Amino acid sequence: MSDLDKLIEQAPSTLDRFRLDGKAALVVGGTRGLGQGMAMAMGAAGADVCVVGLPETGGLVETAGAITALGRRGSSFAADVTDEDQVAAMVRHVLDTYGRIDILVNSQGITVVQPAIEFDTAAWQWVMDVNVRSVFLCCKHVGRVMLEQGKGKIINISSVRGFQGLAKYAAYAPSKGAVNQLTRSLSIEWAREGINVNAIAPVFTRTALNAALLDDPATSAWVLSRIPMGRLGELDDLFGPVVFLASEASNFVNGHVLLVDGGWLAG
Repeated sequence: MSDLDKLIEQAPSTLDRFRLDGKAALVVGGTRGLGQGMAMAMGAAGADVCVVGLPETGGLVETAGAITALGRRGSSFAADVTDEDQVAAMVRHVLDTYGRIDILVNSQGITVVQPAIEFDTAAWQWVMDVNVRSVFLCCKHVGRVMLEQGKGKIINISSVRGFQGLAKYAAYAPSKGAVNQLTRSLSIEWAREGINVNAIAPVFTRTALNAALLDDPATSAWVLSRIPMGRLGELDDLFGPVVFLASEASNFVNGHVLLVDGGWLAG
């Protein structure tokens, strides 16, 4: 068969490769903000989705219900994913519900902004626990399942701060840099086992996490001046990137940190 014959055979399946039908996705931090948006996008693309969050954040039942309304099997699980026992319980729940885990999205994250010499050490550790430790724990336990399956897609949510420092971000920026390096390291370790590990690095997107920051006129003006496209990120800006990285369309994409930043880092 010639190359052209192969292309004639393969090209009609292009759009189908972006579908997630029959896939089971686990979205940690999927009850609000970026995670909730990505969970909904994957449900709309055909995946069954379990969303995970802390009980006190709310949104668990509501988000699962919204995914079910899309015609998929939505479910939820309350867990503190900085606790390894709770991560293990989360994985058992998803396996009991769907029988497999095809996609993991680690969207959990917090930020604390303080001058470095005044930075509360306990707060610094809290950021590292939520933004790095929990991502590792979820990758570790879901990765074990994916290794047994011989296939899987892991998507970690980073930030432009993983590439750039910023005053008073002595915890958040290093934590996202660590997420980038964890992504790259796991992508190498598991590449031959059928597991793709990638990350998405958004720019400022208005969510509950940063609303107070972006409501400050001076900060908002500075942020917008740095984004060549002249606007903040929107939740639906992540729909395409997460579905792409979760789908068969990205089978040869591995160890990549995909910027969704309106050109922020190009400047």
